[in-house]
Amino acid sequence: MAAVVEQPAKVRLITDAPQPGCLSVTLRYDSADPLAVRIAFPAEVSRDDGEVVWAFARELLEAGLLAPSGDGDVRIWPCGRAQTMLEFHSADGVALTQFDTAVLRRFLRLTHQTVPAGEERYPLRAKRGLDRLLHNT
Repeated sequence: MAAVVEQPAKVRLITDAPQPGCLSVTLRYDSADPLAVRIAFPAEVSRDDGEVVWAFARELLEAGLLAPSGDGDVRIWPCGRAQTMLEFHSADGVALTQFDTAVLRRFLRLTHQTVPAGEERYPLRAKRGLDRLLHNT
């Protein structure tokens, strides 16, 4: 059975408005799709009144906490010691968001407790079966 990690987070939406807007989002990780993380934005930022979900590589999020990363639809970079910027590109435009780095690190730690780094490509059931075969347990 797949394990799911969900963590609520606050994000600042960076715009040309005098004050940045704050949104509640949900960070998601599903062990059934172990290479990806998702960020679900509320319907209030959608053109069609539905939740907006961005999926991208867990490795990209990890790399972006340390140095500018990504050259496609999702770009991530550290902003000082305590903030991380995530930039999302679509046909409708660009959204720039700012997360507390501690929140993203905590989320990644939970995902690694669910599926450790390096084990993403092997379903847990197959890995256990292989371990039993190789170790006679």
